[in-house]
Amino acid sequence: MNKKDIYEHLANIYLDASLKSSKKKRKAWFSPKIKRGVIVAGLAVFLGVGSTVTLNQLNKHSYNSQLALFLHHDTAKINFNFDPAKKETFTLNLKQLNLSKYKSLAFGARKTNPQDVISLRVEFVNRFDEKSEIYIKDISSKWRNHQIDFSRFVKLNDWQQMKSLVFSVEEWNAREKSGIVYLDNIRVLQ
Repeated sequence: MNKKDIYEHLANIYLDASLKSSKKKRKAWFSPKIKRGVIVAGLAVFLGVGSTVTLNQLNKHSYNSQLALFLHHDTAKINFNFDPAKKETFTLNLKQLNLSKYKSLAFGARKTNPQDVISLRVEFVNRFDEKSEIYIKDISSKWRNHQIDFSRFVKLNDWQQMKSLVFSVEEWNAREKSGIVYLDNIRVLQ
């Protein structure tokens, strides 16, 4: 082997090595794992956009989509015993909350005694101490959702700075002298 043959042989080895490394880099970019990842991500984006459109179309056409502001997430308990008292309440301090952009109050309610007949008093109080109440008749022994339009609270003129929301069980609105009423997911809806 002469010098020229040695240089050509070394050049071929060098060129082959550099071509192989560039192919490896290209292969690393277009490896099956990366291809699969790109395809899965593309499908996820496509399906995500499709499901968003579908949900928006469903909301526009078959459901009322409402913005809810939760006033109390946990289950509240009105444990009444009318032996010494005439009324038991659960009060939420609304801390001057502006409810003027909302249209209704919603909550879940149930009683513990299926034989008892209970009406629940729901009362809003605003910053001027205006009070307005309505009664929910015959609370069920199974969880039932209730929704009350603010227009039913006829004595309230200003919903901008609300003081409190009061749920009451009164002696004259319960057949039994003692029992429990549970409230859950107390919220206002737009």
